[in-house]
Amino acid sequence: MSSLAVLGCMWGDEAKAKIVDFLGADADVVVRFQGGANAGHTIVVNGIKYVFHTIPSGILYPETKCVIGAGVVIDPYSLKEEIESLEKLGLSFKGRLYIDERAGLVLPLHKKLDNKQESGLGAGKIGTTQRGIGPAYADQTSRTGLRMIDLAYPDWLNDRLQSLYASHEIAVTTPELEAEIADLNRIWEYLKEYVAPVDSLLLEWYKDDRYILFEGAQGTMLDIGFGTYPYVTSSHTITGGISVGTGIPPRCVDKVIGVYKAYATRVGEGPFPTELKNDTGQRIRIQGNEFGSTTGRARRVGWFDSVAARYSAQINGIDSMALTLLDVLSGLEEIKICTGYWILDTKLKRFPIHPVALSSVQTEYLSLKGWDKDITDCRSVRQLPKAAKEYLEAIQDIMEVPIELVSVGSDRIQTIVVK
Repeated sequence: MSSLAVLGCMWGDEAKAKIVDFLGADADVVVRFQGGANAGHTIVVNGIKYVFHTIPSGILYPETKCVIGAGVVIDPYSLKEEIESLEKLGLSFKGRLYIDERAGLVLPLHKKLDNKQESGLGAGKIGTTQRGIGPAYADQTSRTGLRMIDLAYPDWLNDRLQSLYASHEIAVTTPELEAEIADLNRIWEYLKEYVAPVDSLLLEWYKDDRYILFEGAQGTMLDIGFGTYPYVTSSHTITGGISVGTGIPPRCVDKVIGVYKAYATRVGEGPFPTELKNDTGQRIRIQGNEFGSTTGRARRVGWFDSVAARYSAQINGIDSMALTLLDVLSGLEEIKICTGYWILDTKLKRFPIHPVALSSVQTEYLSLKGWDKDITDCRSVRQLPKAAKEYLEAIQDIMEVPIELVSVGSDRIQTIVVK
């Protein structure tokens, strides 16, 4: 029996999908356990770019089964579009995609609510993607939301949908309601072949010694409970979210790899202690193509933050690290690692949980020499320039966690396995 979790350990966008894709060659099953279509994963294979929003990136391997767990909230319309667009690129879903019947639904109503809520917050906005994810999770918690299996029961669906609108005090006419139900009925006819009792299947596959890879969306610092609240996503992005989002027991998660960028990025609002609001930050942003694959928004850029990184490693109990986008730092004369936070004359002993405290910290840095060499063709650590190796060693020493993988480019083959 064997399973592996690959989790983003900062503010998301750590290139998790590439690591999942690289490791997915050996996986029998790849599982998405939380989040929604607000998470964009981009993978490049042989020069072809694939963009995923809800589908697990393991779908690129023709023999791999892909699972969307109960902890995911699904926009059924965009999921259908995603399947169809990937089929046009030659990918097959028949007998390979499994959607948990308990997964929540993101409806057009939720997108309208998301937009309204963000607009109403003004300067205090969270910076959501406005894909309706937060309102959909809120409805699940308040027990008014719809789930995938509800689509199989037309009368129940009608009653639940009316109740959902009523709970938000939104008037809906009979023709509008009938049109939406007709759309959902058509979506159900398309998706129903993929709907299954995922929890039972996963446990069965695990006992049958299938290799299962759990794929996280977003990152630890965006976890609804342990992230930089309230500037977070609406789901549990940490290791503990795997059991909550799939129904598989915690003891069935055998290994955890934490994915970190060689620098830090953040999308949306909220404190970001190492943010670079200068030419260096802009250079990294351009070289790293730091623009959201879902929204196109420019990401905020900063130095690697070992204080936040050590906190996320602790929360997830990671066994090793995958460090991505190391190639983006090529050409910088100096590279920094944040090693500590100070407030006035006091050095903090742990990561601060309140946004006011986090916004007021002063950062302490270790400065290292950069390197000029293009490292995108390097396939082993020994091929890296001395300064790049010293940078990796510094991160590993500070984190006290081994680096297992290093990504030096967007393509699958541009990955170094650290011996």
